Amino acid sequence: MPERPGVDAVIFDYGGVMTNSIRSIVGDWLARDGIDPDSFSAAMRAWLGPDAPAGNPVHLLEVGELSIDEFDRLLAAQLRTLDASQVDPAGLSASLFAQMRDDETMFALVGELRAAGLSVGLLSNSWGNGYPRARIDEAFDFVVISGEVGMRKPDQGIYDHCLTGLGAQAAGAVFVDDAEQNVMGAQRLGMRTILHASPEATRDELRRMGLPVSAASTVTAVQVDEGGMG
Repeated sequence: MPERPGVDAVIFDYGGVMTNSIRSIVGDWLARDGIDPDSFSAAMRAWLGPDAPAGNPVHLLEVGELSIDEFDRLLAAQLRTLDASQVDPAGLSASLFAQMRDDETMFALVGELRAAGLSVGLLSNSWGNGYPRARIDEAFDFVVISGEVGMRKPDQGIYDHCLTGLGAQAAGAVFVDDAEQNVMGAQRLGMRTILHASPEATRDELRRMGLPVSAASTVTAVQVDEGGMG
């Protein structure tokens, strides 16, 4: 493995990176609650797309300026069920994230990087979903949740805040996220980036960067042997 090129910190997103994929989480929710996928996609394009206006409900929720109950009410108004009935806003976000699960292979990757002497950070835009705080506070050197700091990705300030907490410079950091706009925000600061598609692909990309992690095939075998698929 080549000597790592001046990297001393790796920063990870949470939902969809340290957990199962957002696509699978949302897909399960849509099917379970009978939500019309087109209505959800339209809402997300309006609130998260490249032309989304500042101060829309997602932005306000992510920076802690909108309560989860109010967000659920606004989101429910944008949705319809497959039988064209209204969507009940009560507990809507909790239902959306009901199948979110930590990805043990990703936590193992974080542990390897930290054991090798690198600083590891967590940088997440919160949708009011719960975080396993005891676990992430132990696993990471510095944790940044957007709603707690009043900033959100891809705004520069939240990346700077995370880098400062880690004592790292952008040029010496790698940022891992499953959302392209967040990756682009990190690139604008000079960070190396990985657009997360799977634990195996991210691990392999870190190895290609020269970071001291084992091969994805080795970790997968260990997970299966230890019952990680259960």
